[in-house]
Amino acid sequence: MSRSVFCVVLQQEAPGLDRVPYPGELGQRVFANVSKEAWARWVGHQTMLINEYRLSPVRPQDRARLEGEMERFLFGSGSAKPDAYKDPTQG
Repeated sequence: MSRSVFCVVLQQEAPGLDRVPYPGELGQRVFANVSKEAWARWVGHQTMLINEYRLSPVRPQDRARLEGEMERFLFGSGSAKPDAYKDPTQG
């Protein structure tokens, strides 16, 4: 049986994650307040950020930047795309 959460991104009840997706307090907040759908949206956005900014989660400064973007995307005002980003699905 899947668990349900009130998703802070979708602003509605939705299926929750099966496990904590990230270490520490931030991961616990995500687990408690973010749905599977919203997490999938974040993963897609994070992939775009890594590719566009050439980030490496292995580097501490890049990991800190991604954590900040995750916080904004899931719990804040949102995480912006790079100015020069062109969505590949938009031709």
